Amino acid sequence: MLPRERVERTLAHQEPDLVPWGEHSIDCTTYEMVLGRESLVQAKFRQTKALWEGRRDEVVASYKRDLIDLADALGFDIITVGTMPASDAEPSPMEQVDNETYRDRNGNLYRISATTHDLMPYKIRTDDYRLPSPASLQEKIEQIKAQGVPRPHDSVWDAARHVLEQRQATYWINTCVGDINCPLIGPTDQERYLNLALHPELHAKVVELEARQRIAMLPYYAEQGFDSIMPCGDLGSSTGLLCSPEIIRKHMVHWWQAYTGEAKRLGLRVIKHCCGNIWEALPYIVEGGYEGYEGIQASGGMDMKLLKEKYGDRLVLWGGVKNESLIGGTPEDVTADGRYALKWGGPAGGFIYGASHSLAVGTRYENLMAMREARERWGWYPISVPD
Repeated sequence: MLPRERVERTLAHQEPDLVPWGEHSIDCTTYEMVLGRESLVQAKFRQTKALWEGRRDEVVASYKRDLIDLADALGFDIITVGTMPASDAEPSPMEQVDNETYRDRNGNLYRISATTHDLMPYKIRTDDYRLPSPASLQEKIEQIKAQGVPRPHDSVWDAARHVLEQRQATYWINTCVGDINCPLIGPTDQERYLNLALHPELHAKVVELEARQRIAMLPYYAEQGFDSIMPCGDLGSSTGLLCSPEIIRKHMVHWWQAYTGEAKRLGLRVIKHCCGNIWEALPYIVEGGYEGYEGIQASGGMDMKLLKEKYGDRLVLWGGVKNESLIGGTPEDVTADGRYALKWGGPAGGFIYGASHSLAVGTRYENLMAMREARERWGWYPISVPD
C-alpha cells in the first residue's frame, strides 16, 4: 500500500496495512543525525542568520532536498512542508549586543535559547503599545470582507511545490497554517493573558478578525494542491486550558465551523495541532469540524487509551511518543511509549503515529531508531500488541 493510501484509509477510520507515520515539525538536528550532513531545515538561529545574510536560496534548497530525503530514510507516510520567505523580501538583521543577545530596530531584545537554539524575545518594549478598540478591529474586518487578503508572493511556495511535484503521487502532503485561537492581544505573553481577563469586550472582534484572515487564505493553499492543512494553535498548558471553555464555546466554535467547512469545500482535510491538557476543549474541537487532533501530550494527561475510547470514532488521533522520552529518556522508554500508543490508538484505524509534539532539538538518534522500530514491529494490521 502506498503511503498516501495509508493516510486516506486512516482518515476514513479504516484499517490500512500499516499505521502511517508523520510529524508536523522536525528540527534540524534530526535531519543532520539521520542524513549525515548539515541542514538548514528548522535550523533555528542558524536559519535566521542565513536569511539575514541573503542566503535565502540556500535555505530553500535545503528544504527541498532534506524534507524528501528524511521521509525516505525514516519511512514516513506524511511530509509536512510550509511556506518560505519571499524571494523579494528584504532581511532585517538585528544588532548584535553580545554572544547571545540581539536588538531589533524598535529596541526590543532577543536571546538565543540554550535549549532550542531559537532567537527568543527577552525584553520587549511595552510603553508605546496601545490596545485596539472594537471600532478599529471592525474597520479591519470590513476591509477583509470587501477586499480579502493579499495573495502571497509566488516564491513563498518554492519548497512546497517541489515536494508536491516530487512526492504527492505516493506521499500525503501536509502544511501547517495559522489558527483561530484564543483572543490574545498585547506585546508580551504576560500582557496577552492579562488582557484576556481584563478586556472581554474585545474577544468577539479579535476572534472574528483572525478567523476572516484565516478563511480568506484558504484558497491560496488549495491552489497549491496540499492534501491537508494543520492549524497550529495551542489551547492548553500541561495542567489545563489557557482560556475559559466559555470563551471557546461563545467565540471560537462557530468560526472553527466556518473555517473547516470552507477548507473541506476546497478539498483540504483539516487536522488540528494542539498541545497541553485539553480535555475540556475536545468536545468543541469535534463540534468545530476538525477531522483530527495532533500533538497529543501524554505528559499533560492526554492518555491515548482514553482518547480512543471517548473520541476515536470522531477524531483521527496523531501522536503517541513523548518528547520527554525522545530527548531525555532511553530507547526502552521510547519503545514503551510506541507500544502503548499502537496498542490503544491503532485498532480500527483512525490513528497516525508520531511524537507527542515534534522531533525537537535534543532528540537522540538511538531513541528515534527505537521509535521507528516500535512502529515496524507492532504497527501492522490487524494490530496485535501483547500485554
